[in-house]
Amino acid sequence: MSTELKAKETVPRAEKAVTDKAALAELLAGLLAKKGEIREPSFKALLRISETRPEVLFPHWDYFAGLLVSKNTYLKYQAIYLIASLTIADTSKKFERIFDTYYELLDDKSVIPAAHAALNSGKIARAKPELRTRITDRLLRIDDTHHEPERRELIKSYVIEAFDEYVEAAEDEDKKLILEFVRGQVASTSPKTRTKAKDFLKKWEQTIGRTVEGA
Repeated sequence: MSTELKAKETVPRAEKAVTDKAALAELLAGLLAKKGEIREPSFKALLRISETRPEVLFPHWDYFAGLLVSKNTYLKYQAIYLIASLTIADTSKKFERIFDTYYELLDDKSVIPAAHAALNSGKIARAKPELRTRITDRLLRIDDTHHEPERRELIKSYVIEAFDEYVEAAEDEDKKLILEFVRGQVASTSPKTRTKAKDFLKKWEQTIGRTVEGA
């Protein structure tokens, strides 16, 4: 099956699963499939539901949260995205209860969960304004992780992307810390991180700087 065909099938599968419990159960089971041709389309359909109808998937929160501690990197990757999208529907503070579990992924043995946990932090910070300072603190401490220096530098590009999503709504003190962090990445050894830092500063430095530095 071609990638294009799989993409076309994502929307109808997702829409069907919204009202069809059997179809939804099939997608949920598909996350655990060993075959990529089953697992990946299932994930894409669930991700679409999480982004468009999060209330439909929220009852399965604990299932996704359990995948965050899987030994399988791809299962963690899937859970990171689904959990982040579902935080908008989390009025019972379930994310608060797994906050540490989620952010321990920044120090995961694999760079993949670490990078994507950082990236999705922007979405979580928008949905959970009361957690923005805690999230900012975790992201700013990326140098405390065990990753090799070049991998840490790459993860910082995802951190900057996350900051870009919520810096405007952050507390002034957090804005200042974020700005200082991003300025420090202009000379990063990672080309991607350097580019992200420059783009961020071009977009935000004057506005944020004026707010927190009296510029």
